[in-house]
Amino acid sequence: MAKVFYQALSKDYSVEDASGMAQKLFETLVSEEKISLAAKVPLKVHFGEAGNTTFLKSENYLGIIDSLKSRDIDSCFIETNVLYGGKRNNRTNHLLTAAEHGFTQLPIEIADGEVGQEYQEVKIDGRQFKSCLIASGFRQYDQMIVLAHFKGHMLAGFGGAVKQLAMGCASRGGKMAQHQSAKPFIVPFLCRKCGACKRVCAVDAIKLGWWSKIDHKKCVGCAACTGVCKFHAIHTNYLRFLMLGNFSEKLAEYSYAAQLGKKNIYLNFAMNITSGCDCEGRKMTPLMPDLGIFASTDPIAIDQACLDMIDKAAGKKVFSKGRETLEFAEKLGMGNRTYDLVTI
Repeated sequence: MAKVFYQALSKDYSVEDASGMAQKLFETLVSEEKISLAAKVPLKVHFGEAGNTTFLKSENYLGIIDSLKSRDIDSCFIETNVLYGGKRNNRTNHLLTAAEHGFTQLPIEIADGEVGQEYQEVKIDGRQFKSCLIASGFRQYDQMIVLAHFKGHMLAGFGGAVKQLAMGCASRGGKMAQHQSAKPFIVPFLCRKCGACKRVCAVDAIKLGWWSKIDHKKCVGCAACTGVCKFHAIHTNYLRFLMLGNFSEKLAEYSYAAQLGKKNIYLNFAMNITSGCDCEGRKMTPLMPDLGIFASTDPIAIDQACLDMIDKAAGKKVFSKGRETLEFAEKLGMGNRTYDLVTI
């Protein structure tokens, strides 16, 4: 049975308090679980979309950063580009957004390249996928500290450690595969034939002309073309996603691939608990008071512990959708939904 360490947040806590709690939980977990830390351990974070105000600020991680420095362990912030439009769908603007949101304490690595095209194929032989397209920048690390803001999500139901692995570590093509297992297509009357998409296509699948199109026999679904099109002429079929379903299984299998062979540490921050994701560029009102911070080596157990704590505080199931993702991930051998909660 996995241990999940927990510390509650007081009503009038400060960001310094939260940072200190995260540090204490991290150090307790390392000590209690006898974890050996690698020479360089990146912090997997989410920088928050422009316009979002409830994403986790970098100040919450200062205690963990200090703890790593005291052990002479090198670190960085690591993240991937998003699939949709916005300021985080390419490396250049993503870095600008991160800086604007205060993530300046460590170097930043965008693990899937300029427009999400850099990936490694991780074979898993799953029910939905035989292999997953994980951002290639994660290949060099045997260990990460996965820092997740626990909150709601329109499609996944909720977002925590598992979603931070699945969507957060996937390349653009991997994100697309999870959402609809469909390949992009060109809307001919919107195409300006500028050639930007053709230049980034690694398999020469794009033909530009009076009827511009993508050859789906060649296309590998990396979705780099969607990231460079300035005219919004390249799209994906979201109706196909709704028809295909099995999103929870796809999410679980990608999270499994992202953590395969790694000795990760997970911290979930149950604060600013909103109904929507940090990817939404809008202000949101938290659903309830902040609860606390969790730490574990088991991504399934830590997400389950957060759900249970939120249910208990609300007196009902707040995030009823998406719990089957944890059930499926447990069957994959990622972790266990039963846990021992250790309050410190």
